[in-house]
Amino acid sequence: MDNSLKAKNPDLSVDLGRGLALKNPVMTASGTFAYGEEASEYFDISLLGAIVVKGISLEPRQGNPPPRIVETPSGMLNSIGLQNVGVDLFLSEKLPFLGERGATVVVNILGSSTEEYLRVAELLSTDSRISALEVNISCPNVKEGGVQFGMNPDTASGLISSLRETTDLHLMVKLTPNYGDIAGMARAVEDAGADSLSLINTITGMVIDVGKKKPVLGSVVGGLSGPAIRPVALRMVYEAAGAVDIPVVGIGGISETDDALQFLIAGAAAVQVGTATFLDPGAPVSILEGIGSHMKDRRMSALSEIVNSLELE
Repeated sequence: MDNSLKAKNPDLSVDLGRGLALKNPVMTASGTFAYGEEASEYFDISLLGAIVVKGISLEPRQGNPPPRIVETPSGMLNSIGLQNVGVDLFLSEKLPFLGERGATVVVNILGSSTEEYLRVAELLSTDSRISALEVNISCPNVKEGGVQFGMNPDTASGLISSLRETTDLHLMVKLTPNYGDIAGMARAVEDAGADSLSLINTITGMVIDVGKKKPVLGSVVGGLSGPAIRPVALRMVYEAAGAVDIPVVGIGGISETDDALQFLIAGAAAVQVGTATFLDPGAPVSILEGIGSHMKDRRMSALSEIVNSLELE
């Protein structure tokens, strides 16, 4: 087929390996999209590459004390504390909706111990409606669990290795920006059996009420997200993508098409849109449409023409 004809309908699909084939590179980010029900009032959620639901633990979690969200310049600080319904209720009450809508489902999982992660993975692996697990080893908003694994390459490797033996599902490992050697951590979890990486999670921050001389958040500190962290996230995605052979999914302040394109050019195979949906629930679809228009305007036939296309000379 003539390239000029192919360019009219560019191929936006991306294969992240081990059963995670996406129709396009735009996903939602865990923790910002709940379980997809609310957003379905604004657009057809099956249009996106995947829906990444909020973190699921073995038992339900109530989360941190309020206040739990505060706006900051070019972003927001949150300390939700991984509130969720637990794996049993997710499977029985939340997943059916996603399945009925035809969404590709990625479930973010978390735990306070290796055993908890493994049990959650075991239970989720029995359902064919789930395409992948995003392993959360990076949340800064809880006192235990998650980030304790993400701050030590040996501990992270041990967890991922155990999960690899437990499930055949695609394992996407979500990395924290609060560990200094992002390339080293990326290589460690790749060697342990990760199929892909997603990064970054939020950056730990704090806001103080000057009048009261007290922290605004009930848990004192929280996770900073939004456009304020995008340059940091972009740099880390570039470093991680250059260090591993598995696909990298870029996250961090992606609000517009140009933002997503920067991550793809830097080496990300796909992106996740998070905080932007608080301002515009339809942001992921707008970004997806923008990527398609960008490719058509430049007569590109496949997404691979953008991914890792950064020119340094």
